[in-house]
Amino acid sequence: MLKRPSLLLCALLTSVLFMAAPGAMAQSSDQDSVEALMEGFDENPPPSEGPQLENLMEGFDENATDAPADQMADSQPGMEDSAITIDGYLKLGAAWNIAHQAPEAGETDWRGLSKLRSEAQFDMLAKWHPHWRMLIGGKVFYDAAYGLRGQNDFSDEVIAAYERETEWREFYLQGRLARPVDLKSGRQIVVWGRSDNIRITDVLNPLDLREPGLTDIEDLRLPVTMTRLDGYLKPWDLTGIAVHEIRFNKNPVWGHDFYPGSMPQPTEEEPSDGGGNTELAAALNGVFSGKDISFYWANVFDDNGHVTTDTDGKLKQKHARITMWGAAGNLALGNWLLKGEAAYRRGLKFYNNGNQALGRIDVLLGVEYSGWDETSISLEWADRHLIDFDERLESSPDYAQEDEIINALRISHTLLNETVELTLLSLIYGPLGQDGALARISVEYDWSDAVSLKLGAALYQSGDKYTQQNIGDNDRVFAEIKYSF
Repeated sequence: MLKRPSLLLCALLTSVLFMAAPGAMAQSSDQDSVEALMEGFDENPPPSEGPQLENLMEGFDENATDAPADQMADSQPGMEDSAITIDGYLKLGAAWNIAHQAPEAGETDWRGLSKLRSEAQFDMLAKWHPHWRMLIGGKVFYDAAYGLRGQNDFSDEVIAAYERETEWREFYLQGRLARPVDLKSGRQIVVWGRSDNIRITDVLNPLDLREPGLTDIEDLRLPVTMTRLDGYLKPWDLTGIAVHEIRFNKNPVWGHDFYPGSMPQPTEEEPSDGGGNTELAAALNGVFSGKDISFYWANVFDDNGHVTTDTDGKLKQKHARITMWGAAGNLALGNWLLKGEAAYRRGLKFYNNGNQALGRIDVLLGVEYSGWDETSISLEWADRHLIDFDERLESSPDYAQEDEIINALRISHTLLNETVELTLLSLIYGPLGQDGALARISVEYDWSDAVSLKLGAALYQSGDKYTQQNIGDNDRVFAEIKYSF
């Protein structure tokens, strides 16, 4: 059971407030057809990534540009008048820790200011031919909180991972090779699956997990260098992908308050890029009236490394090569959208069974309701079941579970002519939260077309799951001002 039931109670009470907001209970107008309904859920989706639900995950893949090459001019407003367009944002964000206790001697004091980050991102789109274009994107941030509080108070790993960063984002060339075939090569993001909050078939891009519950949705996926071919034969499209750059999740580092252990992780062995390490993937997608379906296959490295020993008997982290078969789909029924995903993974490895390869079955069921004005509610449930589970895997350093249950609730409500958006996201691990939980509550106000303000809080619940065991004191309030250009 939850060790701090106020977290779950807060999520439930906030849900009631959202649904009781002015106008929330007003029924939306009837839909003339299933096709009309799907226009609301699937407005100009990338053909090889499936429908993206705008209201729930706005910005989740806002830079995706996977339309067929012969539609490029239509998909980029203003490109007819200019060969080069530049957009991006400037952002200042702050976070304040509100639940930490005074530290023991020698420990980091995480009370008070934990982030004061200035961030900038730009994207330049150049088009020199009706069917060819190039996107160049980059991001840089600097967090002044560590300098203000004194760098000596934090571990070297924390300073290296959190104080500053400069990175190329999406950086690719895209165009038509033949009328039914497009090429896209370079750093990019490919979204698989239908879930808004839980990854089941979405395996191609690693995630930035350094600040769980705080990182903006659009920043979670990390681009990787790949070559992609898309062929179109309506209502189907077929995608083939070769991933040349090997990247893994950015996880909390030793010494940070989100890091779950008291000792550093063993040294990580990272495979080299390209050559025999090239990851391969394929997807077949079909979009029909009121429904869609996708089938996936991938042979990739596991983002979650496993511990093993080297020739000298020392522990190290290694990433196993795994194969995934999966499927995902949406079905629209009136004001309801039903979604599902399933995947089978083979090749997962663990220290306590001698690195014997195991399989896992992942299943997700979800539903979204949009029948109330300006309100969207999404519920998702997932189970990751490890086949041939051995109780030894529960011990260090594996901390594996036979069944990892995840429940997700997301409620979004807009008001004041859509200038204000209220959002609740709750993730509960385990059937009743015994493995941990988090809830994020935020309000975002569009001050103008270019400037937005955001205020919110992230609340955490410790649990039996290894990554959640010591997270309960990490509650934060946060604020952000963003200028988009």
